[in-house]
Amino acid sequence: MSGSPAAAAAAVGATLRLTEALIACRSVTPADAGCRALLLRPLQAAGFACEALDAGPPEARVANLWAVHDAGVPGPTLVFAGHTDVVPTGPLERWATDPFVPTHRSGAAYPNGPRLFGRGAADMKAAVAAMTVAACEFVAAHPQHPGRVALLITSDEEGPALHGTRHVVELLRARGERLDGCIVGEPTSVRRLGDMVKNGRRGTLSGRLVVHGVQGHIAYPQLAANPLHLLAPALAELVGTEWDRGNVYFPPTSFQVSNIHAGTGAFNVIPGELVLDFNFRFSTESTPAGLRERVEAVLQRHGVPHSLDWTLGGEPFLTPPGTLSEALLAAIAAACADGGGSALSTELSTTGGTSDGRFIAQICPQVMEFGVINESIHKLDEWVDVAALEPLKQVYRQTAERFLGAAAA
Repeated sequence: MSGSPAAAAAAVGATLRLTEALIACRSVTPADAGCRALLLRPLQAAGFACEALDAGPPEARVANLWAVHDAGVPGPTLVFAGHTDVVPTGPLERWATDPFVPTHRSGAAYPNGPRLFGRGAADMKAAVAAMTVAACEFVAAHPQHPGRVALLITSDEEGPALHGTRHVVELLRARGERLDGCIVGEPTSVRRLGDMVKNGRRGTLSGRLVVHGVQGHIAYPQLAANPLHLLAPALAELVGTEWDRGNVYFPPTSFQVSNIHAGTGAFNVIPGELVLDFNFRFSTESTPAGLRERVEAVLQRHGVPHSLDWTLGGEPFLTPPGTLSEALLAAIAAACADGGGSALSTELSTTGGTSDGRFIAQICPQVMEFGVINESIHKLDEWVDVAALEPLKQVYRQTAERFLGAAAA
């Protein structure tokens, strides 16, 4: 970062202060709890056009922010996307400090220096703060930048994710918005900031299977039809099926049973019904329609009397090498280099759960995810390394400069 040491220290302080302020907001999904107001101040001061695109029922209203800076110079659109909602804290008495009071700790137990503790520190208020400060710095340094830089921030990512990014994407698509690249601030790093970037995610397809049997006395099985027994051969086949072999970017598609329930609780009653929940995490080698057809074929072949409801949580997406990956990886190499000379190897990965990237990929050809170390996410005493905040902000800013061609502007 150019400028005086005082200016550099102020920039570091801006990211840290905004992170702390966001952590102090009790934004358990889908509550915004004041987060958007904190972001609006610097963005509006920097000249961003900000829209509130809220949605959802009154009792669970979702706060969505779409902020754009357009200098009127032709060029691509780069979006920074994130969420301010957090998962519930769990037992408060098991936290070392109040999860909504940002707390610094240091000492020998923290080899990377002081840590900032609080719910959402890693997932993902530090990233939201860093991308906000980075976007404002970028505009200040390049007021006539090519293209557009935008932020899409929601309070509905950790919950049902029905009225957040999904809703905003539908609005943008209806308006004919053109997005060229997107960085989602998910906590992707594993051991060191910059060691992993997500360049895609698997799709998720869930099913709820109801097997219809006939309830009866367990001593008279000939007068009943046990749904557990009816399903067992088909379930064994489903579990043992190779759905695909994956590819260079994705592991093979996975079928997993998540819940199963049958019976009245009595030892002497054959259940009349079985309910089984299952999920596919699928690669680009499979499609939702193909998986549904194959499951139905197995159930029909084994003569399982059933009903089956499906829920598509998201299609897989993949960003192959291109302008966004080049810009992001170059920014990581520059901003996350170890002063001690330790080489940084950044892995491109599609592992892990789903993110809002699955929605953005519907209208944006290049979507990648990058953020802080994910060791503590959703846990008690969630934390982020304070020393990671400035490099993270620099990665976001430099990615914008490289992707929008503004580095020399």
